[in-house]
Amino acid sequence: MHLLCMTVLIGFLAGLVARWITPGRGFSGFLLTMMVGIAGALTASFFGQLLRWYEPGQSAGFVGSVIGAILLLAGHHLVVRGR
Repeated sequence: MHLLCMTVLIGFLAGLVARWITPGRGFSGFLLTMMVGIAGALTASFFGQLLRWYEPGQSAGFVGSVIGAILLLAGHHLVVRGR
C-alpha cells in the first residue's frame, strides 16, 4: 500500500511539473495529471531499461518521471495540433 501511495504522489508531482514546463493546453484535472505523471514514470522506466540506464525491475526517479511525462505531453500536443 505504501508503494502505491508513493507512486500516486510522485506521479501527481511529476505530472504537475510536466504540465508547468510543457506549453500549450491539454490535460487538466487531478486524475489526468496524476495519470500523465505515472505514465511518464512508466515510459521513462521502460526506455531507461531498454537503453540499459536502469537495471531490470528498477524504476525511474522523479527526474526521469518528469522527462517521460514531458515527452508524453509534447507528443499529445503534436497529435492534437495536427487535427
